Parts: sequence; C-alpha cells; structure tokens
Amino acid sequence: MSASPSVSAVARIAYLASDDLLNSLSPHAPSPFQAYLNKLSGSSGDRAAVTHLPFGADAGSTLLRHRSARLLSYTALAHPQHLNQLLLHLPELSSTSTVFHVAVTSDLSDALVLQSSLPFVLYSRTAQQAHDHALLASRLAFTESTAVLHIFHVGDESESVEEADGDRIAPFLYAERQSPRGSEQKSTLDPSALLKVYQSAALATVALVRRPLRPLTQHGASEPHTVLFTLGRAALSYNIEGVSFVDVALLKPLPSSAILGAVSPSVTRVIVLEQIHHWSIKWTPLYLEVVSAIQQAELSPSPVVQSGLLGEASTITESDVTTLIEKAAAEAPSARLALGPAPAAQTAASAPHVPKHEAAYTKILANLFAGRLEILNSPDLVSQQGEVATTPEFALGRARGELEEREELVNAVHELLRDPDVTIEVHSLLSRWLAAKDDGVKSKQLGDELAAALEGEKLTSSAAQKILILRRLLPARSRWIIGSDAWAYDLGASGLHHAIASQLNVNVLILDTTPYTTRNSADPHRRKQDVGLYAMNHGDVFVASTAVYSSYAQVLQAIMEADRYDGPSVVLAYLPYNTEQTPALEILKETKLAVDSGYWPLYRWNPAKERAGKEPFSLDSDFVKNELQQFLDRQNHLSQLSRSRPELAAELVGSLGENLKQARKQRAQQSYNDLLTAIDAPPLTVLYASDGGRAEKVAKRLATRGKLRGLSTTVATLDSISVEDLAKEEMVVFVTSVAGQGEFPQNGRTFVKALSALAGRGEKPLTSVRYSVFGLGDSHYWPRPEDAHYYNKAGKDLDARLAQLGAERFASLGLGDDQDADGPETGYKAWEPLVWKALGVDAVAVTEQEPEPITNEHIKVASQYLRGTIAEGLADASTGALAPSDTQLTKFHGIYQQDDRDIRDERQAQGVEPAYSFMIRVRMPGGVCSPEQWLLLDQIADEHGNGSLKITTRQTFQYHGVIKRHLKTAIQDINRALLDTLAACGDVNRNVIVSTIPSLSKLHSQAYDFARRVSEHLLPRTSAYHEIWLDKKLVAGDAIKDIEPLYGEFYLPRKFKVAVAIPPNNDVDVFANDLGFIAIVENGELAGFNVSIGGGMGVTHGNKKTYPRAGSIIGFCTVAQGVDVAEKVMLVQRDNGNRADRKNARLKYTIDRMGLDAFTAEVERRLGYALAPARAYTFDRNVDDFGWVTGEDGRHHFTCFIENGRIQDEPGRDFKTGLREIAKVHRGTFRLTANQHLIITDVATEDLSTIKRLLAEYKLDTLSYSGLRLSSSACVAFPTCGLAMAESERYLPILIDKVEKICEENGLRNDSIVMRMTGCPNGCARPYLAEVAFVGKAPGTYLMLLGGGYYGQRLNKIYRETVTEPEILAILRPMIKRYALERQPGERFGDFVIRAGYIAPTTEGKAWYDRMGGEGEHREIAVAA
Repeated sequence: MSASPSVSAVARIAYLASDDLLNSLSPHAPSPFQAYLNKLSGSSGDRAAVTHLPFGADAGSTLLRHRSARLLSYTALAHPQHLNQLLLHLPELSSTSTVFHVAVTSDLSDALVLQSSLPFVLYSRTAQQAHDHALLASRLAFTESTAVLHIFHVGDESESVEEADGDRIAPFLYAERQSPRGSEQKSTLDPSALLKVYQSAALATVALVRRPLRPLTQHGASEPHTVLFTLGRAALSYNIEGVSFVDVALLKPLPSSAILGAVSPSVTRVIVLEQIHHWSIKWTPLYLEVVSAIQQAELSPSPVVQSGLLGEASTITESDVTTLIEKAAAEAPSARLALGPAPAAQTAASAPHVPKHEAAYTKILANLFAGRLEILNSPDLVSQQGEVATTPEFALGRARGELEEREELVNAVHELLRDPDVTIEVHSLLSRWLAAKDDGVKSKQLGDELAAALEGEKLTSSAAQKILILRRLLPARSRWIIGSDAWAYDLGASGLHHAIASQLNVNVLILDTTPYTTRNSADPHRRKQDVGLYAMNHGDVFVASTAVYSSYAQVLQAIMEADRYDGPSVVLAYLPYNTEQTPALEILKETKLAVDSGYWPLYRWNPAKERAGKEPFSLDSDFVKNELQQFLDRQNHLSQLSRSRPELAAELVGSLGENLKQARKQRAQQSYNDLLTAIDAPPLTVLYASDGGRAEKVAKRLATRGKLRGLSTTVATLDSISVEDLAKEEMVVFVTSVAGQGEFPQNGRTFVKALSALAGRGEKPLTSVRYSVFGLGDSHYWPRPEDAHYYNKAGKDLDARLAQLGAERFASLGLGDDQDADGPETGYKAWEPLVWKALGVDAVAVTEQEPEPITNEHIKVASQYLRGTIAEGLADASTGALAPSDTQLTKFHGIYQQDDRDIRDERQAQGVEPAYSFMIRVRMPGGVCSPEQWLLLDQIADEHGNGSLKITTRQTFQYHGVIKRHLKTAIQDINRALLDTLAACGDVNRNVIVSTIPSLSKLHSQAYDFARRVSEHLLPRTSAYHEIWLDKKLVAGDAIKDIEPLYGEFYLPRKFKVAVAIPPNNDVDVFANDLGFIAIVENGELAGFNVSIGGGMGVTHGNKKTYPRAGSIIGFCTVAQGVDVAEKVMLVQRDNGNRADRKNARLKYTIDRMGLDAFTAEVERRLGYALAPARAYTFDRNVDDFGWVTGEDGRHHFTCFIENGRIQDEPGRDFKTGLREIAKVHRGTFRLTANQHLIITDVATEDLSTIKRLLAEYKLDTLSYSGLRLSSSACVAFPTCGLAMAESERYLPILIDKVEKICEENGLRNDSIVMRMTGCPNGCARPYLAEVAFVGKAPGTYLMLLGGGYYGQRLNKIYRETVTEPEILAILRPMIKRYALERQPGERFGDFVIRAGYIAPTTEGKAWYDRMGGEGEHREIAVAA
C-alpha cells in the first residue's frame, strides 16, 4: 500500500514534531507509513528517530521505554492484533506526551477500542483535516503532557493537502502554553475543562494553518426536526428540509453542552450514524455520548435518539438519507438503522501479499520437492479459509490432522496385509509401499500402483476402503510452514513454540528481512529472540541458519536435511531488504556483510547425528571468526557450545590473538616514530589516502625529500592515526587522491568520518596543529558543469575541515591536475617549495641523491626468477595477505590478491584486515577442456573457491574467493587435472585464445594445435612455479640454476596477448591483442596466417597518453613460421618497450613510438626473412553462434549461453550442477569461448539424446534471449577486483533488462547489438571494440562509447564522459528507435551511429580522443576543446 496524501501528511507532521516515532508494520501488504518514513529519514536534518516494529510486536512496552521523549508519536494502520496489545499499557501512557496516529480504511471499530483509556480523541475524515489534526494532536500532547488518539482515514490519491512549513512546526509546539500543565491538575478536570484545553490548542493550530478547526460542524436546516450526527468518511452535504447534519471531529472530550448546542428545541429525532461494523457491545461510543447528554438535560419534549451504521460513502445519495429518515420514523427507537452498504472488504478475504524476494526460497522448495511440496499456511488458502489460514497455529493444526490421517492410512495398510483374501500382487505392493512410505519419489509411484490395484481388485474390506479414501496421503509430502522474523519477537504468541514442541514431522522456514546495515535502528530493548538457540535448547529439533545470497549450496543441503529429519525442523533464512524495489545486488551486499561479520552465521544442527554418535553441529560460514566475541555474547548456539565444549571455543577464538599481534606491532612502530621525533630537527608527519598508489608515491617521495633536508619525517595512511594522536603533532602534510564522486580513498575514510563528527559537534581539537594539503585529481574526469565540484573534492574538503577544527594552514592548498602539461607534477612543483619554506629548510642544499622509487622492474629482477618471498608469505598465518612485492610476482603464477570490497568498509570499522582472498586463473590454451578436467575443476571451485567458475574473455577459468591457506592445495589440484596457472597473468605471454567454430572441426583442430605450440614456446622456463606450488626440489644442491632464454630476468615491460582467429567469425577480437594470427584457408586447408600486431585495450581515465588501439596487419606467414614470428614480435617488444612508465608499456605504444614500418623491419631482421603480403579474408561478426550445429565430421556441438561467463547454481538455473552431470557422461570435449560462453563439442549421434535431455533438465538449452543479451559481455568488477570503480558483471544484466525493452518496442528483439561493460578502463571485456560500451568511473557512473565495428574491426569513441542509468536510457531510447526506422539493409548499429552523425569514426588508436563527445547536434556541450 503506497502512502496516500493523508498518510503522507500525518507521517510528515509526526516526523517533524517528534523526538521518537514508532511505526507498526502491517501483516501482509507493505505498511502505508513505512516507505514514506524511510524517505523522510533519509533526508537531512535532525528529526525524529524512526523505529519500525514488526507486525505482532508489542508496541506498548516500546512506547513506555521512550516515555521521556518531549514528544512521542506512534503510527499504524488499524489492526486488532497490535491495537489490542496497546490496551494494557494505555493507563501508563495516558500521562505521557504521546500521539497515536491510527489510519483506518473504512471501519472505525479497531481504532476506537483505544478511546476509553485516553483523554483526547480526534477524528479526521479528509486528508486536509488529518494534516491539521496531526498538528493539533502534537500541540496538545506536547503542551499538556498527555496522550492523544488521532484516528484518520487513509483516503485516496485524489485528495490534496496544503502543508504547513516544516520550519514553523517546532516554534508552534514550543509556543507559550495557554492551559495549565501537570497530571495532577488534569486528573481533576471535567469534560468542559478538557474542552477548553482542546480549544486553546486549536486556536494555536488555527493561527498556524489559517483554517477553522471545530469539534462539531453543523450544517443544513436552521430549524430542523431531525439531526444526524455522523462519525465516518461520508460527508452528507445535502439540503433536505427539516434536516440538520453534525460532523463530529472531537470524539473525546465531547461535553454535553457541545452536543446539546446542536439539538435545538425544534428537534424531535436524533440519529447517530457511526462507521462501526465490528463493535463488540450493543451500543456504539458516539451514540452513548449523545443519549447521555440528552437524558441528563431532561429536555421537554425529549427527542427520540436512534443508532445507525454508516456505510460506504461513495454510494450514498440524498434519496438514501430521505429514505433513512422515513424508515427511522417507522422503526422502534431501539432498532439499528443503516445508511449505505457495508464495506466490501467484509464480504471476502483476499490473499495476503507475498513479497517477490521471497521467491528466492520458495522456488528452491518448489524445485526440490516438486509434486510433493505442501505449504501448510499458503496464501492461496485465504480465499477459502480466511486470514487465519496463514497463521502458524492453523498450519500446525493442518499438519497434525494430515499426519494423524496418514497414521490411519499406515494402520489400514498393516490391517490389509493381514487379510488372507489379498492377492500376491496387492500384498507385494502394500509391503513395498510400507518400506518406501517416507521416500518422496518411490511412495508416489508405488502409491499410484497400489490405488489402481485396489480399484481393480474391487476389495470391499474396511481397510481397503480406508486406503482408497486416504489415497491422497499415499505419496510422502514435504510439509512446510513459512513465516517472517516477526514470529521471533514473541515465540509463544506466534505459535512457533507449539511447532517446536509438537514433535510433529513438520518444517518451519522463517525469513529474516532485517538488513545488516539497519540492524541497530530497531529498538535495542526489543531484540528478536534467537529462534535457532530456542529450538536447539529443545533438543529434538533440526535447526539450520541459511542465506541464499551467500551460499546457495548450503541452503539446498540444509533444506534437504530438514526434509529428511523425522521431527520438527526450523530453517532460518536470511533475506535482507527494505522494500520490494530493493535490487538483488543490494540484498547480496547486505547478506555478505551479515555473514562475514558473524551477525548471521551459516550452520546446521542435526540431533539425528548426535544420536548416532556424530558431531551434530556443522559450521558452514568461513568468516564467523571476524566478530566472534560479539557473536558469542549474543548467546546463540556457539555460546552454548563454548560452555559445554571449551576446546571448540578455543579453536574458534584463536585467531583473535593475531589482531593483538598486529596492535603490538603498531605500538612498537609508534614508539620508534616517537623516538625519531625527539631528534633535534623540525618534525614532519606526512599522511596520505590513496587507492591506486599515486598519492602514496607522492607522500613517500615528499617524506624522503624531507629526510634529505634533515627533517625527522614519518609517513602513514590517514586511517592509521587517530584524531587524538593528530592533535599532538606540530607540522602535518596531507596528500590525498579522489575516489568515485569526490569521495576519499578507502584508507582515509575512517579518519575523515571522525573529523566530520567532531566538526558536527563544533569541537576544535586541532588548535596546535599546522598543516598543508595536496590533492590529486583530474579536472576533465567530470566534464559537465554540474559535476565540476567533484574535481579534487577530497583535498578541498579535507583542507576546509582541518581549518574548521582549529588547525592552522602553513602552506596553501596544492592541487595536482592530470590535465596540466606535466600532469599533477605541475601543481606539485609549485606547492612543494612552500612546504620547505614554512619548515625553514628551503635553503638546505640537498647533495645526496634521492632514492629511486621501487618499481615492478626492480621487483622482477630481484625476485630470483619469480620466487620473491612467496613461500614465506604463504606460511605466515598472521594475515590473509601476501607482501605487496609478492602480489606483483604471484600474477606471473596466475594469481591475483583481492579482497571483498562489499565488506571492506565494515571490516575496517571492526578493526580487522580486509577479507583477503585470491583469484586463480587457469592456463588453458584455446579454451579446450576434457570432461575429466571439468569434473576436477568443478570440485576445486567447491572445495577451495566461492563455489562458482568464471569463464573469462581469454578462454579460461578463474576461481574467486580462494583464501591464502587454500592457494597451494588449489593449484596442486589444478595440476592433477593436467593444467596449470603459470603465465596466466603477469608481464609474460598470457593464455593464447582461438576462434571456436565447431562446424569447421578440422580447421579448429589445426588452429588449436598451433595456439598450443605458441603457448608452450612462449612459456616462462623458471622452476619457481613447481618449487613453490608443487613442492618440487631445487636443482643442484639448492643452487638456483634458472634461466629465461626468451624473457631474461626482467621479463616483458607489460603483458602480451596472442589470439588466433578463424574467419568469418572474429569471436576472439583478434585486433584487441598484441599479436593476432588470422587464419587463411585455401582449398579447405590452413595455408597460414595474416599477422596483426599492436592491439590493446587498456586506458587510464583522463590520461590522453593512454588509448586503445586496434591491431595493424603487417603481412602473412605460414603455419610453420608462426611460432617463430610470435617469438620475434615478443622479443622486439621486450627490448623496446617502455619500462619507465607501465601505463605506456604495452606493445601498442611501442609501435606508435617506433613507427609501424620500423617495428616490422626489426621483426623481419630478427626473423631473417620478410613476411609475405597479407592475403584476403572476411570477417562478418564477433559474437558466438548459439545452439546446435553439426560439424564436417558428423559430430554435434551445442553452444550454451552463460551470461557474463559465471557458472554457478542459482534458483531456477542450476547450471553448475547441470554441466557437472553432462561431464559425467560426455565423451567429447568442452570449449570455452572468448565471449564467455561454453560449447559442448564432439557429441556422437548416439549420445545426442542424453546430452539434450540433460541440457533441457537444467535449462541450459534456453536460447530465447534477446539479441542484445546474447551479444553482451562484462568483466568481474565488484566485489573482488581491486581496480573496479563501478559495477559490471552484477549490473549489466539489470541494465540489459531495461534496454532490451526499448529494443522490443522497436522490433529489434532478435537483432544483435554488441554491448559490453567494464568496471574500470583497463578493458578486460574488450569494451573499446563494442558497438555500445560502458566503462566504470565511479559507483553508478560510466563512460559511454559508441561506434565500434560489429566484427571488431573498428574502435568505438567516447560519446559521453559521465552517464548514469537514467541518462543511458534517455540516450539510447531515441537512438534505438531511429536505428529501427532508418537503418539500411544489413547495417549494424555501430555503423549506423556513425552514418547518422551521432559519433565520428575512430581511424586509429592515436586519434581515439579526436572529435569525442558526439557530432553536431549530438555533441556533449561540456566536452573540452
């Protein structure tokens, strides 16, 4: 239910006026208050603290805990369960400053149960009245320290509200009181005195809103014979002779004088109409007030007073009122009248709303127990059984009834077995069914056969008839009750206790939706009880804690174990979301935070194992140790184990000592730093915040230069120092770069948050500190005028914040701009002398040479052929990371160190190191994998990684989430699969990729053989890989005899990539590679290759010295010459590449610096012969051909669509399991494609049906995707890639959902448009050759590129430098529509946007920036000249 104008108005007033605001959530549909209050809470300003109470929670006790608030507000949609619970607390709450805002849809019955216990009750029938009464109620409660009930109608969207200015509400509340205060005085006030208090508050409210507020409003005849008092939504504004209408707005206090004032002497009949349809006593509240007033007045003659029900307002007409008055005259005074029909909602119960996110679990249940799943409290039952059908009590009753009936069925089977007249066939079926009665599959099959046999035999015994009557229970059912975490607030009242104690074979799935990041916003006194602990204490209950967005496999295992367990089972399921609009990506991040921190551990507790003498507890989450002390303090299951089994507790908390070691190291380092500062020289502290390392280099260089000038200098990250320690420093220099949209880098955010908190409190703790700030940024990174303030925002904000905290600036803010002639050095050179001058060392002559900075080249040459200290780092259990220098070397071994960036900030706040893990990339030339290898690789993913396999754009597998202690065993297992990871990364030749055209089986075989020979020939020869990972011994008495005949001890300047393309499909994007071989086929045979050199994708944002480049064809070579050509091209790059600047070290820059002809001449000189002229070829696409195809050898091949290459099991898409099952029976091979998809190849005709059946079973044969989706590709990006600036793999499918709708609207669903996305500009998904591409710049912000060639022959160009999703859709919508209408036959999207004048073509890499930003009317205004 969305917030109507009246709900929004009341919620706003309550939020602005209160100190604390409590909102009770609705039972099924979303609360009308919730979303609006969340929106208000997200806005700036110091307003009410909002707490949402789950449905069923006792709001009264929570309100009492907040009774000290100056004003306390409570909001709820009327429901008997939470309003009736309030009754017990109202005597205490009545003397507190509390406003109860209760919204009603039609019937006032539920809300009016509160009126007898509260001194003031206001009623609003319109949205405007609800707004004004909310102000009046707040004023009354605040000034009189009394509780006020405000009942108002939800209303509809057609109403309008004129709202009071928010800035005037506080002065309105605090204005001088017009009435006495104090509970002692109020307790003696009679209704007339209370009315004066109301009138005083009403006058103040009228002064604010400039609208009248009256307790009763009378209209109609001036001398009436009949008066109608109305309490309800209907506004009876009719001119009926002799009839007057009184609309009641103040229900309590309602003095007799006010009522009698509306009853003139001419009145003979009074009718009281109330919109109350479920009142438990005979007479309604307003009727009693009116009758009492008239009787006490002893009017003569006394009018007849009659009661009536007020129905739906929309259908009441003037004639209905006339008919009512006529009927009243004819009826007895005690008869209950009615005006208008009763609310339609009373006639039928509607099924409750089930949030869509719950499908993540319900689909798993449906898939696992297809045909035998029974949701005992299914919402579908509501239409027949009413709302009670969704309660656990009802569900438990159903379960008990069915289980008792099944027991009767079993007894009947036993009885029939003893019947001598039963045939042998039936007897056998009865026996077999009894043996398999608990087996979900067999019991159904045998049950059907048994029922059919009994019907055929026409047995008349009572046992046989009983079996047929109960035949529906022959199949074993999996019975589940599904509930929410609201059950955890009161286990007894929720019925959950009865399920746990029932000993019935029933399963309970409890969904907990509280997001980790908002876990502390709930009332701390109302903590949910730990259902898991509660159930485990019972001793005979299976308990599991699961999270589908953390471990899908663990959810499956837990649910299957729960189903097998003979007794009650409780499965706790984590599903954190605020609204149904919460994207799955946010749920994933919240889940990871919760599981990693120990807030939501994953475990299983199986009493059946304990009875068998086994360990009943299984811990399934790796990161439960991170916050274990707090986790144990929560008294969950682990705290119980730690008391009963101390050895387990000791094992679990053992790693906490590592944090202590780290703290001691830092303390020792600090002591050493303190010693340095005692030296008689001006001290200087240099603090930096850096993500990419550039600011760190600047800071360390400055510190080094300070030491050369005789200063005692220390250098550290911002987060390594507290504000208290900073206050002790004298001279401090800050160096910071910028992350995202003006944000601070990760290692400075905690420090900056601390500064902001102090500034918010107005403190000035840094008055003794003198400082200067140097910021690094790119003025062109945010080219639009409205985004210009993001330039160097971190440095500017830090400079201003330090001054705000009392620090004194000794040198003005320095700003380094990437766009300056010398980059940031231009600004740095002007700023650094100011620092030395302020420190008084500007005249010091520096004679000692400044140390050369450590670079990758130093690390490589000192590594002893890629050994470094990797082995020692692997043995260091004090950290999950390796040394920084070793992380550069492990890349050569196919390993990248990463950490989970989704939880990086949270772990930093906890004071623990990042959640380090490693990515392992397999070397698999040509992407060919046998079924035996597949099964081993699949097993490695489960045992050592995060359970998934990632197909990369270089035709190989990546494992993510491998922790350090698993690295070695993982690589040894990969080696057992006859594969390795050597040279999968690093400054060497990477995995050689090959076009996959299964129909050309012979040609592919030849190309694959060539690629494998190139890969083996260019492989590094160091024995370090086998020594470190495979425990091979050093040669010749431990003396290192390694030599690198091709690479030398420096290896290459940068990575080197080789691709082999087989026309007409350029699926490998051959022109994106340093070296490309384009197969030339003559007379059906592979004659040789055209040679392409100088392709490359990597770019640095804002650095125009970097650019992508498409390869250049330099000639033709034979197959026999190919390996030699590859070697010589690589060697020329080895000897001529730029080793001083890694950003300009790729082959593409070497070629552009030397010139293509000069580079080619050097290659030919080393070859000893000239390459032949290039030969003709044709490319027509670079996307995969999906579906079945038969090769020239008669064998069959199927290309599966694997979105962005991620092979994992998900609800409804168990791809990983499916491919494992295929690998068990497949007798051919698997081929990975460079577009991140998979081909099941070489399927024999006799195996075709088996493979097709498995593909269909696991939905791997689904190809009904749009052409756009089939042509898309994305890199990994968040959460593991350390270079990612924005989402990619997790976001591109979401974006495609929206773009493909545009395509479908324009008839382009099946048209291929190549769209690619990367999280950073390094280009892993080859975005710069796509027709449409998005390159991450900051979270949610991308560079947009257009105009790439459909078959990878042309680079695209920057169209917009900064776009977000709404801008992307706004740009593409008219562009795609125009493409659909105006394209020429066969014209591709990338070609069209050039012809239509959207973007200029890119003719070469060096011209990539020329004419960027669009053409003509499509040009981005903010693009710099």
